[in-house]
Amino acid sequence: MNKFLLCIICILALSGCAKPLPEDKLHYVGEWQSNEMALLILADGTVAYKRLKGGGTTSVNGPLKEFQGDNFIVGFAFLTTTFKVTQAPHEIDGVWKMTVDGVSLTKV
Repeated sequence: MNKFLLCIICILALSGCAKPLPEDKLHYVGEWQSNEMALLILADGTVAYKRLKGGGTTSVNGPLKEFQGDNFIVGFAFLTTTFKVTQAPHEIDGVWKMTVDGVSLTKV
């Protein structure tokens, strides 16, 4: 997880390129986790993502460019990644949940 923290620090340096989240999307802000995925979304529009799948690791770190419905796009110019949100952040019994790219995440 130390590499994840290093990525977060690098992203903070690039956060000047990010757009702050709109008021109606602030419930996305936070650190979201599952056994195979970690997703950090900051209010300033900075995103850090790491996923373990099929014996490999995928990481995406960059500014949040825009929302398209509940989905969000992260990256620079033409180098972007779209995160498909099938369940937007919602609270169940005091615990926040969200489903991104088919993975159920919990806010920690």
